Amino acid sequence: MPLPEPVAPLAIRYAPASDALAPDVLAAIGFGALARDADPRRLQVGLEACAGSEGRVEIWRGVGPVRCGREGELAWSTDGEHLFFAIEVDEAAHDGIEAAAEHAYRTICAFVGGSATPHFLRLWNYLDAINVGDGDEERYRQFCAGRARGMDARMHASYPAATAIGRRDGQRVLQVYGLAARVGGHAIENPRQVSAWRYPRQYGPTAPTFARGMRSADAQLLISGTAAVVGHASRHDDDLAAQVAETLENLRSLLAQAGAREALGARSLLKAYVRHPADADSVATALRAALPALGDLLVLAGDICRGELLVEIDGVHALD
Repeated sequence: MPLPEPVAPLAIRYAPASDALAPDVLAAIGFGALARDADPRRLQVGLEACAGSEGRVEIWRGVGPVRCGREGELAWSTDGEHLFFAIEVDEAAHDGIEAAAEHAYRTICAFVGGSATPHFLRLWNYLDAINVGDGDEERYRQFCAGRARGMDARMHASYPAATAIGRRDGQRVLQVYGLAARVGGHAIENPRQVSAWRYPRQYGPTAPTFARGMRSADAQLLISGTAAVVGHASRHDDDLAAQVAETLENLRSLLAQAGAREALGARSLLKAYVRHPADADSVATALRAALPALGDLLVLAGDICRGELLVEIDGVHALD
């Protein structure tokens, strides 16, 4: 695999919330009730933090002074190498989640494509009631259709890493945020899993459009939302411990495919999403036991895109 031009690394950590952001902070992502901050670098995701994660914020520190601002609905910040962007779209203004997703992605693609940091690396998508609706009327399937229509040709040519999780706050506001860069990365697929965009029709009329991971030019593996899926089928329905173990196997396989020199551990940060808040402590305990040297962990309550799945994990791992 040819490696991209190296750049200085983006530093990501989980930390207690602070009122002041240092000049080199690219983004500060908190969790809890939806709220908008005057500083475009701040974003509040409407997921409940659990298992000791309460009051903690995900901080992205850039490689130099950061410029930031707003462009219509979109908030942004950049250090010249990396770009943070975020958009929140009221579904009611677009007649539902499908058109809201299309609008969000068209807006993002236009902005990022016209910037000095045009290469998408990673996206996060949070929407209320992700599993509501039967068959092709399920909101997640509608979101996937709108997202695919909103993507431009560049993104369809090389899908970024991504996560999609359901909020439960009743706020029909689609939240999308992400990371782009001056230098492109390399998408990584997991040999244990069918690539998401190749899923068969049983999962909806439009397959999910994301890569399992993205190796960035700063030698980080950006890990997509990963669950107990082997091939294209969910495994271990209603068995939390088995789903955690299968998910870890998928993560290990992804790291091997990315050429990681070290296993998940001190150079890894993970976020675990649990369908049932009562499972949060069990998941945190299982992950700490399996990965005793883990750099840090956030546990958030949210719905996984398939109703039978109880847990999903994403994160970042330093490769060099």
